[in-house]
Amino acid sequence: MNLSFPKKRHTHSFDLTNSTATDTMVGVNQMKPLMLETQDSDRSIPTGEDGFADEHSKRNESPVLNTPASGAPANPDFFSQVLRFLFCFTGLQVSYLTWGYMQELIMTTTFEPTPSAPDGKFPSAAFCVFSNRFLAIIVAIIAVKIKHGSVLANNVAPLMAFAPCALSNTMSSWSQYASLRYVSFPVQTVFKSSKIIPVMIMGKVLKGTGYPSSQYVEAFFITVGVAVFSIFSKSSDKDTATEVIGLLYMVSYICFDCFTSQWQDKIYVKYGRANVDPYQMMLGVNSSAIVMTTAGLLLNGDIPKIIEFFQTNPSVLQYNIVTAITSATGQLFIYTTIKEFGPIVFTVIMTTRQMISICISSFIFKHPMSVKALCGAVIVFGVLFYQIRRKYLARQNRSN
Repeated sequence: MNLSFPKKRHTHSFDLTNSTATDTMVGVNQMKPLMLETQDSDRSIPTGEDGFADEHSKRNESPVLNTPASGAPANPDFFSQVLRFLFCFTGLQVSYLTWGYMQELIMTTTFEPTPSAPDGKFPSAAFCVFSNRFLAIIVAIIAVKIKHGSVLANNVAPLMAFAPCALSNTMSSWSQYASLRYVSFPVQTVFKSSKIIPVMIMGKVLKGTGYPSSQYVEAFFITVGVAVFSIFSKSSDKDTATEVIGLLYMVSYICFDCFTSQWQDKIYVKYGRANVDPYQMMLGVNSSAIVMTTAGLLLNGDIPKIIEFFQTNPSVLQYNIVTAITSATGQLFIYTTIKEFGPIVFTVIMTTRQMISICISSFIFKHPMSVKALCGAVIVFGVLFYQIRRKYLARQNRSN
């Protein structure tokens, strides 16, 4: 397959995140995320359950996720957790750095015009979402069949349980694709960098989660650091002008994306993390999503326009295939990360992707990095290293 990229007429940075909607599991207990510390000397803040331990105890239930096996340590080995975290982090970065570049290539490049797309722009954001879901559901069916011996018979969580996050994931992806034409790079950066706090708020709304004030402060500094780094490390006088419809798309993207990760975590909590693996989550979400996206394509009459566009611009089909592959691998890492570390840690990883993409671009194309941008990077990584060190010291104190 010859992927000859056309010259792009835009200068946006890579996209920050796709929502949703990853592989190795750790058994019954969810791993304690590195970014969280204990509220007191005896209990860590449960991310993923996000406070559900208290709810279980109030109902005199035995919480599946919080009760370690007899004689087992309360927490996994710290360094083993670090290795798992790095595995998830690397998988997410590789998958979505590639996915983000291909996404913008499809949606913002001016290709050969067609009668239904006289401006040369790809005519259907919904098809980009559809192609991602189509390959993902094939991968999920194969994986579930191999691992569980049956596609549906051994699933504890019913398919309808995944419908809300499938809808929000589909709307998030569609809003993100559609916004690329109407929002300038600085505005995109501010919105995408600010997802951590909305995710925490959504956790409070959906699950009654309580986060310590220190975590909100840390999330705020990460948001500011990423925004400063991204805005001052990349600028262009050819950037897309921001329109009101673009702002509406970005607000929709943030809201739907925050709902998606928190609802997925809620499924893990409700049905037990040992009973729902990433492949089953991937199958459940994409089963509902493929129905929604197919209906959208048919109702909008996009299929004839897409076929016509592919016939005139066959390279765009190749780009969609690459995007679908990286989206599928990215989803596997998403579900693994949310299951083991919770939605907040996942959001932090995806937020820092903006910085990594810009660093790679600066290195490859030898773009200078401003002092203000470096200050933003120092803020972000300073907070992250502080969180890791604090968690490590807390575990050492508990083990002693």
